[in-house]
Amino acid sequence: MKVICVIPARYASTRLPGKPLSMICGKPMIQRVYEQACKAEVPEKVVVATDHELVFNAVKAFGGNVIMTSADHPSGTDRLAEVALNYPDVAVIVNVQGDEPMIPPEVIDDLANTFEDDADLSMATLKVEMQQEDYDNPAAVKVVTDLNGYALYFSRSQIPYPRNMPADYKVFKHVGIYAYRRDFLLKYAALTPTPLERAESLEQLRALENGYKIKVLESDFQGVGVDTPEDLARVNEIFAKIEE
Repeated sequence: MKVICVIPARYASTRLPGKPLSMICGKPMIQRVYEQACKAEVPEKVVVATDHELVFNAVKAFGGNVIMTSADHPSGTDRLAEVALNYPDVAVIVNVQGDEPMIPPEVIDDLANTFEDDADLSMATLKVEMQQEDYDNPAAVKVVTDLNGYALYFSRSQIPYPRNMPADYKVFKHVGIYAYRRDFLLKYAALTPTPLERAESLEQLRALENGYKIKVLESDFQGVGVDTPEDLARVNEIFAKIEE
């Protein structure tokens, strides 16, 4: 089973313009993400998919693999699908977000290996136990799963609602790393946006609304996604301590 890892890196960002090139202890963020992804053992290749020449040149400068994609894609999934068209011999594509510089390589391997264990699996993602201060934070996406670990729903609201809270009650946060079978990815990207997807602004709901199953692996990964200048400052502090 051939696996590749793709990192979509859109240059524009409302809260942090030029985000992929934001510096983290002397290296652009896209390089930090790329280097983490390259530590994974299962993918045969790591590729950055960007829409901007500055990001393209930055990846080339540190020796990374990069593909220039259309600037008109409405989502990272569409950008990922464009890359998939260039790799017809690939079975599984792992999508690592370009703003997760702390992504553990073993998470990438775990997601990829899930497809070896389940021939019918089309899509997989990740969840971690959520900190209580994020329960009411709409930017922290929650996920609930069935007893077999498949997603029932994703929401920006707290789910499940704790009306009768059991002793082992947990709220899980969705981590935006995905893995897809290539054929499913191309089909999924071509689907029309769905009502719940538009209501929550969560693209993964498109798969659920169309009847597809999403396997959700549990992890203890508590990274810091970089969306704001404050996030960037926090990540710089973390890397500075790691590299001392």
